[in-house]
Amino acid sequence: MRGGRRAKWAVCATATTLAVALVASGCGGGGGGGAGVVRASWGDPQNPLEPANTNEVQGGKVLAMIFRGLKEYDPKTGAAKNVLAEKIDTSDQQNFTVTLKDGWTFSNGEKVTAKSFVDAWNYAALVDNKQNNAPFFATIEGYDEVHPDSGSAKAKTMSGLVVKDDRTFTVKLNQKFSTWPQTLGYQAFSPLPRAFFDDHDNWLKKPVGNGPYMVDSYAKGSALNLKKWEGYPGDDKAQNEGVELRVYTDNNTAYTDLQAGNLDLVDDVPAAQLKNVKNDLGDRYINQPAGIIQTVVFPMYDAKWSKAGMEKVRKGISMAINRKEITEQIYQKTRTPATDWSSPVLKSEGGYKEGVCGDACDFDAARAKKLIQEGGGLPGGQVTITSNVDTGSHRVWMDAVCNSINNALAMDKACVVNPVGTFADFRNQISQHRMTGMFRSGWQMDYPLIQNFLQPLYYSNASSNYGKFSDPDFDKLVDEANAESDQEKAVGKFQDAEKILAEQMPAIPLWYQNGSAGYSANLSDVMLNPFSVPVYDRIKVG
Repeated sequence: MRGGRRAKWAVCATATTLAVALVASGCGGGGGGGAGVVRASWGDPQNPLEPANTNEVQGGKVLAMIFRGLKEYDPKTGAAKNVLAEKIDTSDQQNFTVTLKDGWTFSNGEKVTAKSFVDAWNYAALVDNKQNNAPFFATIEGYDEVHPDSGSAKAKTMSGLVVKDDRTFTVKLNQKFSTWPQTLGYQAFSPLPRAFFDDHDNWLKKPVGNGPYMVDSYAKGSALNLKKWEGYPGDDKAQNEGVELRVYTDNNTAYTDLQAGNLDLVDDVPAAQLKNVKNDLGDRYINQPAGIIQTVVFPMYDAKWSKAGMEKVRKGISMAINRKEITEQIYQKTRTPATDWSSPVLKSEGGYKEGVCGDACDFDAARAKKLIQEGGGLPGGQVTITSNVDTGSHRVWMDAVCNSINNALAMDKACVVNPVGTFADFRNQISQHRMTGMFRSGWQMDYPLIQNFLQPLYYSNASSNYGKFSDPDFDKLVDEANAESDQEKAVGKFQDAEKILAEQMPAIPLWYQNGSAGYSANLSDVMLNPFSVPVYDRIKVG
């Protein structure tokens, strides 16, 4: 996310149109937006905007505006509440009957039915479609037939999904999963219209959903325009005429544009501006806890990081990072040193437990050196940290982390930074398992359960397990926790699984991140949800 005086000519010269025509505000020289439109900073998503193929924040922001699913998460509390679901019944925590509310349609007029969900979920799970979020459907019976670990699919649809009538479908899971209904606010579970299947290429150019906004146009590298859907049947109708998501490759530029009145909303206040933001914006600056944790992940698929004894090296690197100093001096306490792999936003009933990481998350230079020596030293005598540097002030903290490691180990280049220019390129390198050293893996919760902080990232072959960590005891505890009907017992098993992460250290917890945003005097009713994403539909303009 970014801003200042945008070099529009530079953006437009390199933009590749992925949708319809270039948006007027991107290259036509106009002011953009228009009356009643929110002008907000943004970054190009990694993939086209398919619900089951988007597992990163920038694409997720758009999907949250153009889709509504069975449930959604309360923008204040994070609690899962019914939207299209009238009810979800179960007697055994494994077999569920989903009944839909009547009166919902997609923005093209097509009725949303049980088949809209079942077809979408089957598409997401089928291995042929190569959807990033396919593992979110792995608990449905028949998933292994449509998405085998190797080879071709043995079936096209999951046996656990059955359409009963237009408003009813049943779901049979392959194990008990007491909190499964609470996961259904995640965008991967969105319904899809027939146009998605009948004319897929054109649908990708201009996605059609059932949320309060419709996609108007998208020019990669420039902007994505959304307009209010006047016929939206939900209670959360857009309070503005639309949202213009402008692409920035430097969040400092976005902040400058905000100050100059060229932008209305920045949801990533740059680290360099945190000392001044309260004076600059006053009560138009938002800083609140969010379900976000920043970590650095080790490529466990690389033998030099996964061989016996390297857990000591990984712990030693963790102990060489002075989290307290970095969060206070760079981030002005808008970050909090992490002591586990989840988030305090969950609180104890949701699974958060302070201190699970133990002393491995405490800064101790002497112990760090000792552990790294006992583990055989840094592979090749050096470790790298890789991240994109176009959003999130990542270069600043990477330099600070490397300096901390270098100082703790008394070595000039024990740690070096490997910056990647764009988020999309960075994500592609991670997805292709091309990392040879540590890499950033910030996680914004999909739904407010500790399961979401653990299973997608560390379960064997999970959707976002980009370091390829695998531990059978960890997997077993996660499976047992999912099957546990007693919430307290389930949380306990998840916390036991976290202890394995503390022992193995496949990823180093750095800090919990607050949601931060700044907005112009042109807006009112601006808020961030517990995921740190602006609640765009509530924003009023003028």
